[in-house]
Amino acid sequence: MVDVSQHELVPEHTVLEEETLEEVLSEYNIDRTDLPKIKRNDPALPDEAEVGDVIKIVRDSRTTDQAVVYRLVVE
Repeated sequence: MVDVSQHELVPEHTVLEEETLEEVLSEYNIDRTDLPKIKRNDPALPDEAEVGDVIKIVRDSRTTDQAVVYRLVVE
């Protein structure tokens, strides 16, 4: 089988640590549940991602070089 997460067009997905997550949530003044969602069975997710984790996704951007977005892993 092909590992989709390793394809060159799939942006980098990493699980955020709790202390980093708290900084992000306070910066944006939001709760974890306010984040957009990503399903646990999404093939781009790292293997260690579990329901309730927050994923940092870094995409290439034409205007800002890199765009960072966050997603909450749901069932």
